[in-house]
Amino acid sequence: MIPAGVPHEYWADDDDPWTIWWMHARGPDATEIERDLARHAGPDDVAVVEVHDQVRVVADLERVVDALETDETYPSLLRCAGAAWSVLAQVAADAAAGSPVRGEPVRAAQEYLRTHLDSVVEVAALARRFGLSTSHFSARFRAATGGGVVEYVKRLRMARACELLITTELPVADIARSVGYPDPFYFSRQFRSVHACSPTDFRRGIHDR
Repeated sequence: MIPAGVPHEYWADDDDPWTIWWMHARGPDATEIERDLARHAGPDDVAVVEVHDQVRVVADLERVVDALETDETYPSLLRCAGAAWSVLAQVAADAAAGSPVRGEPVRAAQEYLRTHLDSVVEVAALARRFGLSTSHFSARFRAATGGGVVEYVKRLRMARACELLITTELPVADIARSVGYPDPFYFSRQFRSVHACSPTDFRRGIHDR
C-alpha cells in the first residue's frame, strides 16, 4: 500500500518475470484504510501486506477491470467501487490478522492445491493428508477462505486458465487439461460460469484491446 505522493519504481527481471496487479484508489474509504495500514509501513512509508488468499483478491481486481471496461455509467461505477472496496477490505483484514502460520493445515492445503491444479480433488483425501477429519478440515478451510474446497479449486483453475489464455497460444483443449479438465467442453462451461464468456471469446477480447 503506497500512499499518495510517495515516489516509487519497480520492474520485472527479463529472465524471470512476474505479474503485477495494481489499483489506484481515491476517496475517504481509501484514505481511512491507508491510515489504518500506516502502522505496518516500513522506512519508506510503504506498507507491505501478505495476502492470505491471492485468488480471491485477483478475482475482485478482475471485477474492477471488467466494470471499468464495460462503460462509465453509474451502475458500472458502483460495481467497480464495490469490487475495489472488497480488495481494500481484504488487504486491511490480512494486515490485521498478520502473516499466516506456515505450518497451518489450511495454508498448507492451499499451497498443495496451487501446485496440483491438474489433480483430482477429493476433500476427504486432502483432509487426511493434513491430519484432520473431513468435517473439521472443511470447516477450517471455509472459515479461512470464505468458501469450500471445490469452489476454491475452481477459482484457482480459472485464474490459471486466464493466465495461459493471455500469455500463450496453447489450444483451449491443452489449457483445459493443464488445469484439471480432461473434457474441454466441460471446461468451457465452467469458464463461462465464472467469466460470462467462452475461453475463445476471452482470448479474442484480450487480443482486441
